[in-house]
Amino acid sequence: MVPRSLSKRIFLAFAGLGVAMLVTVSGSLFLVLRDAHQDETKQSLGYVVVSFEASLVRNPVTGQGGLEQRVQDETAQLVTDGGFVLVQGPRGAISVVAGGPSSTLMPTPPVGVKNYIDTLTTSDGQRYVFIETTANATGGFKLLFATPDTSTQQALDDIGRTLWMIVIVLLVIGIPIAWLLARSVTAPMRRLAKAARDLPATSGEIEPLPLEGPTEVKVLTERFNAMADELASTRHEETAMLANLRHDLRTPLTSIGGYAEAIADGTAKGERAVAAGRTIAEEAQRLERLVGELGVVERLRDGPAALRPEALDATELGGAAASRFESRAAAQGVTIETAGATAGEPKLAFSGDRLAVERILQNLLDNSLSVLPKGGHVWLRAAPLAMPDRAPGISFSVTDDGPGFPPGTTEKVFERFFRADPSRQGSGSGLGLAIVRELARAHGGEAWAENVAPHGARVTVLMPIVPAVPAAETAEPPAG
Repeated sequence: MVPRSLSKRIFLAFAGLGVAMLVTVSGSLFLVLRDAHQDETKQSLGYVVVSFEASLVRNPVTGQGGLEQRVQDETAQLVTDGGFVLVQGPRGAISVVAGGPSSTLMPTPPVGVKNYIDTLTTSDGQRYVFIETTANATGGFKLLFATPDTSTQQALDDIGRTLWMIVIVLLVIGIPIAWLLARSVTAPMRRLAKAARDLPATSGEIEPLPLEGPTEVKVLTERFNAMADELASTRHEETAMLANLRHDLRTPLTSIGGYAEAIADGTAKGERAVAAGRTIAEEAQRLERLVGELGVVERLRDGPAALRPEALDATELGGAAASRFESRAAAQGVTIETAGATAGEPKLAFSGDRLAVERILQNLLDNSLSVLPKGGHVWLRAAPLAMPDRAPGISFSVTDDGPGFPPGTTEKVFERFFRADPSRQGSGSGLGLAIVRELARAHGGEAWAENVAPHGARVTVLMPIVPAVPAAETAEPPAG
């Protein structure tokens, strides 16, 4: 059964590797030592044969009896060591001259071999190294000198004497390496697990974890740090959102409650009651707008999946948006001018979510009207726009001749609940331009703001001809 602990798995892997190395090294060493001992045995037996043949040259013998006697006299030590000698006469008869083998077989040597050296196994399972001489050197008789082959046992004995040294070396080297490797992996993993466990209860800034350990662990830690940073940012935004919502809800609710109480107890009468009712209606509309914009924020959580693209005409959408604000603009003494494709020109067609585009134009016009004094102007323009590294699109720009954005706030105005006015007065919710950018990016487009000379502001929204999922990070387009 595989252990659950990563450290134990690493140690088990090293143990298995050590056993495999031990078996491999021992097997290879056994083959080398066995061959070496067998070569040594063959060499020793060769000395016996050469010495015997030399004695025959110095003192020749006649007949098989003399040959056998000479063999017995000069191979006494061979017999003592467990060997034996066979002789085969000219007629093929085989007899045992020295020793007592369990079988008497004379192997057939290869053609052209003078002294045949090899191994044989007798009927009792004993293994021998033998040298078979030719009949020419021994007066017509063929001799076979054999000695026990103990190379296997000798090799095993040698390995037995050195095996403990190999085991000690493996333990001395393998255990520290396994420990260091396990520690380099498990220590960052334990730290990561502890941080993940404590993450739900952590408030405020989250200290990033050090990037330590193998590459895979570093990548995991890096992604955890990014997730923790994103979580901290989200918590901060949620805290700010709740605080802003409490403020934005408290003001209209206080006004509605106060004026309603004044009407109910008779304090507000006549014209004052009418003014109180008008204020209650305005504050109710403000609450309704806030609820509607929060609904859009909720819808934006699904990103592009919440879009319902259809074929749209930018000129038609701009004109319809301006028409919806005609009454309000007239009451404020503000003029709204629109520009798009004229008669005879191709339509400014693109694909997008109609409700999303209408919400974009509504928020842009509402944002401009909320800051313009009597006699102000708003220009709504739709036109083709091509930008580097972007697909062709349609731009909607709303320009006004109001006070413009305070210095350094052209990017902050797209943050949720941001207001350029520190006193936070007015009917805006602080979500309008944030929703504009998020809806544009959900289509794969972008939105940016700028001040215009001599005074005024412009917000431009780029909508792609065909909606596309936006990149994770979108650079702010240049102004102008």
